[in-house]
Amino acid sequence: MKIAFLGPHASFTQLATTQLFPNEDLLPQANILDCFEAVEKGEVDKAVVPLENSIEGTVSMTLDYLYKTPSIKIEAEAVMPIAHHLMIHPSNRIEELEKIYSHPQALAQSFHSLDTHYKNIQRQDFSSTAAAAKYVSENPDQKIAAVANQFAANLYGLKITNRNIQDFEQNHTRFIVISKEHNLYTNENLEVLGEKSGLLITLPEDHAGGLHQVLSVFAWRKMNLSKIESRTLKTGLGNYFFYINVAGEWHPILHENAIQELESIHASVDFLGNYKEFLLES
Repeated sequence: MKIAFLGPHASFTQLATTQLFPNEDLLPQANILDCFEAVEKGEVDKAVVPLENSIEGTVSMTLDYLYKTPSIKIEAEAVMPIAHHLMIHPSNRIEELEKIYSHPQALAQSFHSLDTHYKNIQRQDFSSTAAAAKYVSENPDQKIAAVANQFAANLYGLKITNRNIQDFEQNHTRFIVISKEHNLYTNENLEVLGEKSGLLITLPEDHAGGLHQVLSVFAWRKMNLSKIESRTLKTGLGNYFFYINVAGEWHPILHENAIQELESIHASVDFLGNYKEFLLES
């Protein structure tokens, strides 16, 4: 089975993917769009992409492509603790550091730590933490460092000078497994945190009480919403779709009736699936 993931090698998404699919053929992709397109075109069976970080929030690109590709569904969620480390080429000295590279989210998640210890050192965005580590390894003549994970340090032969520089201990990223099937991913080797359903809902038009109507469908059925987030439709100001998670097991009659009621008030509903949430190791 072929599994795409947001690359490059040694990215946090690869760490998640190797735990979810330890015995499958893993194919790195340059960006989230490439992951979705690989699934949609049948080039891979599934893909793993980041959905949300506990500090920086939702990965908006993932939500947008879930909306734009209705053929793609969610098979599972996985939560992984995130640990960031500062690393340099072993031939360099941290005292001579001139610039720090990493993905914007990694730099943001380590902002206060870097500001405390390397206040006057320039920071520059890179396409990913792993790509930043690779760049540092390939340019020993430059006095640069990367913020990345332990896997990247090992893969690219870098020396870690500061460990666990993330500003908050409870730094976790949520990943999703996507495919074109309504499959339910299972893995007896991973701890199950819970179960949920995913929905994308678009209101027919902007009118007073529209969102209240949608939420009422879940409220009177006592369906617990663990997440609700709006994203712009990019068709004009005030036009949104909503990403909603319903906590708990799937109850065919209850849930399907809820979807039917939403459609009866002319809301557009894309059911992404009912799936389990797993805990991964850092």
